[in-house]
Amino acid sequence: MKMSKEAFQRCYFGCYLNGGSFLSLFNSLVRLEEEQKMEKSGNSKLNVAIIHPDLGIGGAERLIVDAAVELASLGHNVHVFTSHHDKTRCFEETVSGIFPVTVYGSFLPRHIFYRLHAVCAYLRCIFVAICVLLLWRSFDVILVDQVSAVIPVIKLKKSTKVVFYCHFPDLLLAQHTTVLRRLYRMPIDLIEQMTTGMADLILVNSKFTASTFARTFKNLDARGIKPAVLYPAVNLDQFKEPNAIKLNFLSINRFERKKNIELAISAFAMLHTLEQDVLQGAVLADASLTIAGGYDKRLRENVDYLEELKSLAAEKGVSHRVKFITSCSTSERNALLSECLCILYTPMDEHFGIVPLEAMASCKPVIACNSGGPVETVKNGVTGFLCDPSPQDFSLAMAKLIRDPEMAERMGREARQHVAESFSTKIFGQKLHRYLVDVVKGKEE
Repeated sequence: MKMSKEAFQRCYFGCYLNGGSFLSLFNSLVRLEEEQKMEKSGNSKLNVAIIHPDLGIGGAERLIVDAAVELASLGHNVHVFTSHHDKTRCFEETVSGIFPVTVYGSFLPRHIFYRLHAVCAYLRCIFVAICVLLLWRSFDVILVDQVSAVIPVIKLKKSTKVVFYCHFPDLLLAQHTTVLRRLYRMPIDLIEQMTTGMADLILVNSKFTASTFARTFKNLDARGIKPAVLYPAVNLDQFKEPNAIKLNFLSINRFERKKNIELAISAFAMLHTLEQDVLQGAVLADASLTIAGGYDKRLRENVDYLEELKSLAAEKGVSHRVKFITSCSTSERNALLSECLCILYTPMDEHFGIVPLEAMASCKPVIACNSGGPVETVKNGVTGFLCDPSPQDFSLAMAKLIRDPEMAERMGREARQHVAESFSTKIFGQKLHRYLVDVVKGKEE
């Protein structure tokens, strides 16, 4: 393999940042050789980089993985860069070799004494962007996810276009409850708005997020900077025909308070107090609730919230009927989906929500809050029920499915068809491909 001294130094430096192993250096050399072959062959496909903060398990990570897989399947050269990738806690596609994943900055802290999470996240992502800028040749387009602060760094290389995917304005997710927190967030919020506007194209995950974006970033909206909607998607092939249905309600969410999982427990407890004229003779002896989702013991909120939920189940007298599963694998999640009666999706004003799509792809109806992204994905009365975020409304919807299993099955069939027509990964990949190609063409014209 022939290469310049500069190229070898780049590979060696990249190896050093990844721990200094011989294997890292060897892999870097192999990747460089593949890049050189592509350049010589005149391959017209795009060279795409994706920068994501933490490649764990969650809706944002699922979207990034789907984007990488679909773009690679369309012939693009895709490379994902991140500051953290735990191979024991990630989506299988990130370790299967479909696309390379490179980690920079894993040694940087995630917090300082459980404080300054946002600052640490910004520093980690900026470090990733600097490494991409210095150690890699120019990409045609870089898809930046979640943290817009890296965009000015990337824009230093003027030959590269930047597409920013905004799941939701971060300044709305952060707490501004005290004077000190408001002072802390003030420069961060300002940086978010300024850097977001520097992207060549902004994508959001729903019409709900698009309208929130316009209300939040008034300066950008006044300048005519409006995001395009690109819905996340699910791979229908991974969801098979459902197994024998058990009288089990399922909640899948990260163990975070904003996911409002206590609503599922309270609704399940209230279900057992409904009058018999509502249940119409339905037997609840075998009814159960499974709460599964992403859990990271490094995050204090995950640890504390799980204990709070267990305490609530005990307080409501249903702890013997509630099962908690932390960080289940994709296959385990699919098995849970195939056996449940329906999904309880409890977040309010959720930006989008990938779980309802996964449930509907599994031929399961969804009971969700009547706000945010689920309003755009769940067809009320057809593929599930959209309810007020109260235990009473949720429990009444649950009772409908218990007393009429045929309706649950019918809704499930409608749900899968709905996802196939509007939210498949193939449709998602084609739309993303078109956005990226158009952005790059704009660069060349």
